[in-house]
Amino acid sequence: METSVDIKYMHRCLQLAKLGRGTAQPNPMVGSVIVHDGKIIGEGYHHQCGEAHAEVNAINSVEDKSLLERSTIYVNLEPCAHVGRTPACSTLIINSKIPCVVIGCVDSFDKVAGQGIAMMKAAGIDVRVGVLEKESLDINRRFFTFHQKKRPYIILKWAETKDGFIDYDRTQEHPEAAWITNEISRSYVHKWRTEEPAFLVGTQTAIKDNPQLNVRAWAGNAPLRVSVDRKGIFPENLNLLDDSQKTIIFTSKLPSRTYQNTNFILIDDKIELENQILNELYKMEVQSIVIEGGQIVLDGFISKNIWDEARVFVGSKQFGSGIKAPDFRARVNSIYHFDDTELRIYFNQ
Repeated sequence: METSVDIKYMHRCLQLAKLGRGTAQPNPMVGSVIVHDGKIIGEGYHHQCGEAHAEVNAINSVEDKSLLERSTIYVNLEPCAHVGRTPACSTLIINSKIPCVVIGCVDSFDKVAGQGIAMMKAAGIDVRVGVLEKESLDINRRFFTFHQKKRPYIILKWAETKDGFIDYDRTQEHPEAAWITNEISRSYVHKWRTEEPAFLVGTQTAIKDNPQLNVRAWAGNAPLRVSVDRKGIFPENLNLLDDSQKTIIFTSKLPSRTYQNTNFILIDDKIELENQILNELYKMEVQSIVIEGGQIVLDGFISKNIWDEARVFVGSKQFGSGIKAPDFRARVNSIYHFDDTELRIYFNQ
């Protein structure tokens, strides 16, 4: 049974874990806190793949190591039991003689999957599992989806007008054509680009909007750019082909010139395009991707029900006509407001 004290320290673990958003992947986000006599004596989080895990950083931060034998360590995800790029955290906890471990949720990754818990229990450690379990599962939903479904976590994203259009009729002049959303919400999208490892746009969006898909309004790493050019019609001066960051183009026609950061993958007509994209990204250990559109790409994922989350901006403008927003009938989970722009969040149940 979780106590108010356990909940308090697990909340702190989750706070710490979020500091690894955008840098810990493909590893999960993990935070750890060590408590002695009602006082935090050490804490840490997993900064980056290949570097020390949260438990290691928490233990290393404790000045008086003799206190570990009378302390409790909290961690939002089951400590690992295998030796990978770093040593097994369960072994470190055992060797540190920490008598009590409180865990948010079990790690379903097949190299862990309860083995860390079993190892610590066999060593005589008091192990409690399930404190803030829902929150602990939610924070690493990308990681769990990737390993359980063998594909990236899929986030659909688009902006629509108040009257339900994602674009105006570009064969005609339109006075309100510039942006559907406001500057605040656009900055928020740049923040997402530092947190999610890949962004995808379809052929027409790439050509008509000529997006850069980089990070200009936020500080952080730029994502992998992904697009589709079925007929090999992308002009060489397209922003997606500027070779400024890692890019993948799914195409039926290979380019004549050589690129350093841009990889072209031939479309396999025997495999549905959505599945081919996800299979390739899975092999690259890309844990999540934001599908920015346009309509054809979004409808493809929605009609096949291949999505996990949707982020829909609704602006205050009205186009009256144009390209309709996707036929999307999921239930809204939460709503946020950025002045005159509304952000609706959906989860695929």
